[in-house]
Amino acid sequence: KPGEQKHPKEPSSLQCMHLAVVACGDRLEETLTMLKSAVLFSSGSLCFHIFAEDSLKPEFETKLKEWPSSYTKKFESHIYPITFSVGNAQEWKKLFKPCAAQRLFLPVILKDVDSLLYVDTDVLFLRPIDDIWHFLREFNSTQLAAMAPEHEIPKIGWYSRFARHPFYGSTGLNSGVMLMNLTRIRSTRFKNSLIPGGLTWEEMLYPLYQKYKNYITWGDQDLLNIIFYFNPECLYVFPCQWNYRPDHCMYGSNCRGAEDEGVSILHGNRGVYHDDKQPTFKALYEVIRDFPFEDNLFQSLYYPLQSRFLDTVHTLCGRIPQVFLKQIEKTMKKVYENRVIVYLGANHRY
Repeated sequence: KPGEQKHPKEPSSLQCMHLAVVACGDRLEETLTMLKSAVLFSSGSLCFHIFAEDSLKPEFETKLKEWPSSYTKKFESHIYPITFSVGNAQEWKKLFKPCAAQRLFLPVILKDVDSLLYVDTDVLFLRPIDDIWHFLREFNSTQLAAMAPEHEIPKIGWYSRFARHPFYGSTGLNSGVMLMNLTRIRSTRFKNSLIPGGLTWEEMLYPLYQKYKNYITWGDQDLLNIIFYFNPECLYVFPCQWNYRPDHCMYGSNCRGAEDEGVSILHGNRGVYHDDKQPTFKALYEVIRDFPFEDNLFQSLYYPLQSRFLDTVHTLCGRIPQVFLKQIEKTMKKVYENRVIVYLGANHRY
């Protein structure tokens, strides 16, 4: 009907991996590059849930339609306005970075979605989303979300040195990559420092913010740390290679999982894709951003990356290129085999 809000058709979770992102201000290009990395490497179907300011909505729609049909058939996208179901919307919008607090409300807004991967706009997938989606099967009966530690070493971690509020574990959590079982979140009563009997997720958010707003520095991430401090049994902890940030290499390599397996998800926080402080991160971002969709992955993505990395060896992150390239090379080989070798093999049978 005219004027009626369209509700997206919901494939089952077995058919579709749900990915959510919140984009405000100047984050259009960064968000599109993140979505591009997801589509390039993932093999299963994707459902994008993009929460954006009204001014960005037509730009997202236009840009996504420009992608080749061989890629657009791999995903469906839904664009939502920025909304906060409880408390003061202006307070939430200004809590940290513009609109970042929107992620706290995903279980309330996406009522028909069972499970979801939320990522910040400055994230890049270096292997299929399918692989992180499999962690949902590893949740035990009480776990309903997964995040990676903010740091690997307590004595140089931010939370362990400076936090003035409760936080999870010994180093706190980074919320830039967050896998959620929304069904469990909606049905759980969470322990907290407000009411002994527990509160639902939606009931808890605004009172928790009111209590701790003068003590938090990183906004919604701090609120998530407070929630899981009181409910540690609800959290599954990712290894660091699933949320790899400059902190993992800029003072020396301190993510053993990335050294062994390579980076799975790159998180270029603190604007490192757009300045010259961490050229390794910037190189990865720019090569994926500029990759022509229909080109050969090795020729137009992998080899340019190798070349760009040669210019970064003067940095501590640049001295370990294999950490950044291992998963992306493995993924590209798999994509190549699926598209070329299987295709040729099928033809040779006739």
